[in-house]
Amino acid sequence: MRFEDAVPWLHLHRLSGGGASLRHLLEQFGSVEAIYAASRSELLPFFDGDQSPVDAVRAGPDAGQFEAERVGLDDPSNHLVAITDPAYPPLLREIPGAPPLLFVRGDTTLLRAPQLAVVGSRNPSHGGCDNARAFSEQLIRAGLVVTSGLALGIDACAHAAALDAGGQTIAVAATGLDRVYPSAHRELAHRIAAQGALVSEFALGTPPRREHFPRRNRLISGLSLGVLVVEAALRSGSLITARLAAEQGREVFAIPGSIHSPLARGCHALIRQGAKLVETAQDVLEELGALAGFVAVSSGAAAPPPGAPPDPAQQELLDLIGYDPVEMDALIERSGLTPGRVSSMLLLMELRGLIEARPGGRVQRTS
Repeated sequence: MRFEDAVPWLHLHRLSGGGASLRHLLEQFGSVEAIYAASRSELLPFFDGDQSPVDAVRAGPDAGQFEAERVGLDDPSNHLVAITDPAYPPLLREIPGAPPLLFVRGDTTLLRAPQLAVVGSRNPSHGGCDNARAFSEQLIRAGLVVTSGLALGIDACAHAAALDAGGQTIAVAATGLDRVYPSAHRELAHRIAAQGALVSEFALGTPPRREHFPRRNRLISGLSLGVLVVEAALRSGSLITARLAAEQGREVFAIPGSIHSPLARGCHALIRQGAKLVETAQDVLEELGALAGFVAVSSGAAAPPPGAPPDPAQQELLDLIGYDPVEMDALIERSGLTPGRVSSMLLLMELRGLIEARPGGRVQRTS
């Protein structure tokens, strides 16, 4: 998005505090242009009756207020992706509370690529970090993007392993992208931006705050086909990511550990709650393969190119879509499949050009 096009979005993002308020405005008025054309009485309910932001919307955006963003967007590696943009990740668009704006540094095409989130303890055992590395390397070789949160511990091990394997990784930040948290990961963040993508819903200058990390976690799971919890204590933040993944209809995988290890208890709890126990990366790939055609990729065969015919499972779902836009909930009901299976299959079909996303979280056949 060019800076000139970004200014109205940035203005509304700042006035509304981003997130829910801006989403509600877009849902009500349909476009940024319609928001600026709305009357004072129409806007007031969205700002709790506060006249000041309403007057600011009515006055229109001032590009001079966004000098930092202008400088940032002059760098071709920096991007602003709106929820109405075709580059916006389709799986993320489906989740409740999808962020209206994404700040991205790196390759925006990765946002639409099949991803698996790898998360876990900030203070892992040596074995936990080894597992994170081994699984991430195999996932990369299978053609997946590894997504995580740039945190200490398992997150860092997963990101580094993906990069070292020559693959691509996405780091979702809980700050503005002009800041790196933790600061010890500056070099890692630089590598990720060069070989993958840094993503945030927070504006430039936003510092790390406790309440931002659960919000960050919902993006990690929302971008991904599933979440792999490598090692986690019972109070680990990665269990929040796993819970959000389940609520979003994503697959949840957990690696078991010693019954004597506190760092295994979170994974064991997830398994008791229905997460899939996995001992190798192939276990994950076979599950995803059953959902979305990754078996051929993981076995070394070439990935299906755009325009390739669907496999039998995808063809069945494609037949249920028809040529009119349809919501994912309707497809889940018609197919009898889990939300995670439907989401992953839709993503693969969209990447192949068989379907396209429509407004309101709906999809439609292209031919």
